[in-house]
Amino acid sequence: MPDWEELRDAGSAIKGQVMANLPELLVQLEEQVTARGGVVHWANDAAEANRIVTELVQATGEREVVKVKSMVTQEIGLNEALAEAGIDAIETDLAELIVQLADDMPSHILVPAIHRNRSEIREIFLQRMDDAPPDLTDVPRELAMAARSHLRRKFLSAKVAISGANFAVADTGTLAVVESEGNGRMCLTLPETLITVMGIEKLVPTWTDLEVFLQLLPRSSTGERMNPYTSMWTGVTPGDGPQQFHLVLLDNGRTRALADEVGRAALHCIRCSACLNVCPVYERVGGHAYGSVYPGPIGAILTPQLTGRSGAHDPNSSLPYASTLCGACFDACPVKIDIPTLLVHLRGREVDAQREDGPTAWGAAMGAASFVMASSTRFSVAERALTLGRVLANRRGTISTLPFPGSLWTNARDLPVPPKESFRRWWTRTHEGDGSS
Repeated sequence: MPDWEELRDAGSAIKGQVMANLPELLVQLEEQVTARGGVVHWANDAAEANRIVTELVQATGEREVVKVKSMVTQEIGLNEALAEAGIDAIETDLAELIVQLADDMPSHILVPAIHRNRSEIREIFLQRMDDAPPDLTDVPRELAMAARSHLRRKFLSAKVAISGANFAVADTGTLAVVESEGNGRMCLTLPETLITVMGIEKLVPTWTDLEVFLQLLPRSSTGERMNPYTSMWTGVTPGDGPQQFHLVLLDNGRTRALADEVGRAALHCIRCSACLNVCPVYERVGGHAYGSVYPGPIGAILTPQLTGRSGAHDPNSSLPYASTLCGACFDACPVKIDIPTLLVHLRGREVDAQREDGPTAWGAAMGAASFVMASSTRFSVAERALTLGRVLANRRGTISTLPFPGSLWTNARDLPVPPKESFRRWWTRTHEGDGSS
């Protein structure tokens, strides 16, 4: 696109405006949704959101709901909360269905089951999908048709649907969901009751602003000019679509992130997954390694802010360190979130918090490393001592067992054997007397 950079600038500016005026825009959204027949609920955290949704479903008397792929409902653990209340939540996105049937976790924002191959999917369907054809093969079309047949029955019988939202337009109260399979359109039009759970940062002020993001999102996520299905609804229309509409506006740490003038840029994210697709770390370790609903670079800056810091050993506090700071994510981001800068900011914040916690083993280790590396003499001695580690090598040429505290590493990983000769000694031996420095 000839104006791609201008679109990115526009998207970034609009998101900045939204964050600066979020309270007023949320009130405007509530007024517009209410005026058009919808009901707005405010949820401070995951527990409150789950309680609201559960009570809304229970009020209908239904024990089964269909769902559109929604990261925010995964964030709050809605499916599990509904199950505890005896309500079955059926994921209707194909990849989400695969993940749900396998009792698995998503590994990618856009393609949650990318870690599963077609043979595995066939086995999952045969074992967990009660109406799967017994002669099902792993041909992709057959797998898709089996899921389609299974889900079609769910669509036609469901009275309640739960969705997320890609965007909400404040000045009209319009909600928007973009997807590629048509399952979203089925969920948003067929049931009698629609419950939408939306993070409060998903706002755009006007329809003109929405136009920008409907160009940025599909190109950055799937490389398409537009999504195959772009569904929008505004309140309730008598005789057309769901006759009860509830919008649950979720905070769950977002106002905490908003209070950080640097960190709040993470709330600009439109969940396109472009940063995941170019990240050299995510490419190697996959989404499950992040231990979060939001993996990859965006998850590394968003998750710690949403969850807050629970102590010195909080695993989410280490997520900002899962990066090489190469900057590829910044280059790919359609709304120009400067993820590397935010990663460094959050690392600094964690270091400050650790100082307040008091001395730690990690701090002592880094202090010792700093002492050794601050002197060329001490560093040279450490290099010579390191070669003694070669006596611990196994037949594979690695060190697999060390006493504590080295066991904290070798319990999970092998340690490379130190080289016979350090770089410094090699340089001295091969360049001595030739004037090199």
